[in-house]
Amino acid sequence: MIILTRLNGEQFAVNCDLVERVDAHPDTVLTLVDATKYLVAESLTDVVERVRDFRAGVLVRSVELQHGLPVASTVTSPLGPVPPAIPLRIVNHQDEG
Repeated sequence: MIILTRLNGEQFAVNCDLVERVDAHPDTVLTLVDATKYLVAESLTDVVERVRDFRAGVLVRSVELQHGLPVASTVTSPLGPVPPAIPLRIVNHQDEG
């Protein structure tokens, strides 16, 4: 999720996978896949950068988990500290004869 700011100054989080488009005319408007619209204070470029940075962070976290690298335990977000990710163990029930 990315943190954005309403025109009245309140912050909110939005699932960036649900954003269908971002328009700037002159206010920035996010349109979600269900046609919900949000007016935000950030520019179109800022929204795109936040989505890009979020997705890059997901990829970095994935590589860290795949290769057993230490996951940063001091990661913070605008909402506060983020706990480290717990690696999942893949179980193949076909091997359990």
